[in-house]
Amino acid sequence: MSATEPHVSILTPVYNGAKYLRECIESVLAQTYRNWDYIIVNNCSRDATLQIARSYAARFPNIRIHCNERFVSVAENHNIAFGLISPQSKYCKVVSADDWLMPECLSKMVAFAEAHPSVGIVGAYQRSGDRLKWQGLPSGVGVISGRDVCRLGLLDNIHVLANPTALLYRADLIRAYCPFFPHNGYHCDTSACYRVLQHCDFGFLQEALSVERVHPEQLTTTANRLGMGCLAFLEILHDYGPVYLTPDELASRTRECYAAYYRWLGGCLLKLKGRDFWSFHCRGLRKLGTPLKWSLVLGAAVQEMLAELKNPRLATRKLMTALANKARGE
Repeated sequence: MSATEPHVSILTPVYNGAKYLRECIESVLAQTYRNWDYIIVNNCSRDATLQIARSYAARFPNIRIHCNERFVSVAENHNIAFGLISPQSKYCKVVSADDWLMPECLSKMVAFAEAHPSVGIVGAYQRSGDRLKWQGLPSGVGVISGRDVCRLGLLDNIHVLANPTALLYRADLIRAYCPFFPHNGYHCDTSACYRVLQHCDFGFLQEALSVERVHPEQLTTTANRLGMGCLAFLEILHDYGPVYLTPDELASRTRECYAAYYRWLGGCLLKLKGRDFWSFHCRGLRKLGTPLKWSLVLGAAVQEMLAELKNPRLATRKLMTALANKARGE
């Protein structure tokens, strides 16, 4: 360890991650940055996760393991991990068990944060299959006020508040907010960013410093099947629109987003989405204080169908795709 490097706590909250955990841990060990400790939080895994973690902890003294006494949610497992960061840590880096970090990830993110003391969260591009995620900021933008980056997300759909593997947090922010992830929803990590960026700047490195593994078991797969992201944005707008937008901006954006949401739901009706899909959205809208308006869903579906009938061949192809997905349970 270098005495001149700020200390970083690296966290991997994990449940049944044996298939990918070795590669994740190896990416931490391969970091060019040396002053870190690594905490793996095992959430009552039923596979070889704990054995793999223990095999590394036995060889590397800066790796330690915490085992939950009971199974908890993903958000709670992260909050448990945040509560375990070292007192001397200046920064905190999460790496999901099925992701990994580029060798210079910590070095570059910490150097950026040290050069910009007003920045509370540092982000970067992330490889995800053949995609480069978290694009949208103009070329050359490195530091942006927390207020401005949140307004870009709310008003312009420029979403660069990435998943935790692609972010570096100042440890003082984590200590200031307990729990750091404020709820159990799919977008709890994004909500945490919107909450803390009221009081600090956001920094961004325009290069890929982490890799998201794409596989059928990842949470993103379930989120895409249920359309969690669409409802999550409405929740973010509901919770943080009053913080970052003027009353007129909020009213206009709310009307616009709900109209787009119901157009999308109309298309989902034609795609024969299942009971779990509709139950999820009914519950989510009730949480926001509004019931699902089936008249708007049906109206949007009719408009979509009329548009599709102008191209019968394409409409038939989409129907066959919907039936195939229905048969597969998607």
